[in-house]
Amino acid sequence: MNQAIHLQAPDLLVGALLVLLAAGASWAMRLQLQRQVLWASLRMVVQLLLVGYVLRLVFQHASPAATLVVVCVMIAAAAREVAVRPHQRLAEGGNYQIAGLVVALSSLSTVILALLTAVRPEPWFDARYAIPLMGIVLGSVLNAASLGLDSFFDGVRQGRAAIEAQLALGVPFRRAMAQHTRAAIRRGLIPIINQMTAAGLITLPGIMTGQILGGMDPLEAAKYQILLLFLLTFAGGLAAAGSVLIATRALGDDRQRLRLDRLHPNA
Repeated sequence: MNQAIHLQAPDLLVGALLVLLAAGASWAMRLQLQRQVLWASLRMVVQLLLVGYVLRLVFQHASPAATLVVVCVMIAAAAREVAVRPHQRLAEGGNYQIAGLVVALSSLSTVILALLTAVRPEPWFDARYAIPLMGIVLGSVLNAASLGLDSFFDGVRQGRAAIEAQLALGVPFRRAMAQHTRAAIRRGLIPIINQMTAAGLITLPGIMTGQILGGMDPLEAAKYQILLLFLLTFAGGLAAAGSVLIATRALGDDRQRLRLDRLHPNA
């Protein structure tokens, strides 16, 4: 296979010109998005170059402690995003508690399982494998958990009358909430299902594309992509189900009451 083609600054400027064209089109059409496009592009460049520099140092030193620090920072950042994205929030930092628990358990269990069974690097915590896998898995976990929580909180608030009517008739709390719980978990899983459905036939997923551009045999790249999609489905399912089920318990009490007083609009 051909060796990877290394990009230089002039090569990146070609892509930057395309972004400038998009910003100019926004200005010409009065979309008022040019500032957001330019700012997002600048922020993306700085963030990715900074991450690339940090990962280069971590890979060179091959330190388990450094790998653990990077993974913990990634998990903390993802948990914060899960907590703040829903339009509703639980009192006393409930969103953060759910997000921290669900993101850590679902991502760590998935990545460690993959490293010990399918990928099997030497050592198993090799940063070149552990950190990229964690980054990919966290993306799926973040989407699944945040979509699930947002859908669940909105659904329960909108369906309050029907839920309380069932509770008044003696229906157990879990059964009264089951419709909203299932709908929220389904919504959390839609992105990964769509991604699997479109993979190969409609799109070449980013990981497979990157490996092919990096010189890997297309069939081997396809195998890696299949494994990754399986991992993302498992992690996303854990995150969506775990976050919604814990949130369900948070909105009830020992007297089988719906406690929407614990739920407030996100500031």
